[in-house]
Amino acid sequence: MDNEVVINIVEIIDDGICVTDGDGQKIYSVIENALSDGKKVIISFDGVIDLTSAFLNNAIGQLYGNFDEAYIRSKLSVINMDKNDRIILKMVVDRAKRFFDDPDHYIRVAKEVLGDDNGN
Repeated sequence: MDNEVVINIVEIIDDGICVTDGDGQKIYSVIENALSDGKKVIISFDGVIDLTSAFLNNAIGQLYGNFDEAYIRSKLSVINMDKNDRIILKMVVDRAKRFFDDPDHYIRVAKEVLGDDNGN
């Protein structure tokens, strides 16, 4: 089907170890392009050996900053993902939705905790 694309993680990053935010960014770019074209995206985790939230934050979490949640739900699906990795994905998605609902809140909290740009 021309309006559907299967993204095989291992084929794109050429590895079953999905732990870096840089590799996640590669996946994000492919997903983002397909979603922008209105395509249904199926992400295959077939062959993934190790997966981190840093990878998923970049690959999937940041989609919520560019696309409406309903659109993502209607266009994006995941296959061949380990049960434990699905738990990590759910945490990443929940965190991303909260962040993109009110990013200023998170920026204010970070400044309070870390200090502002002036070193205060």
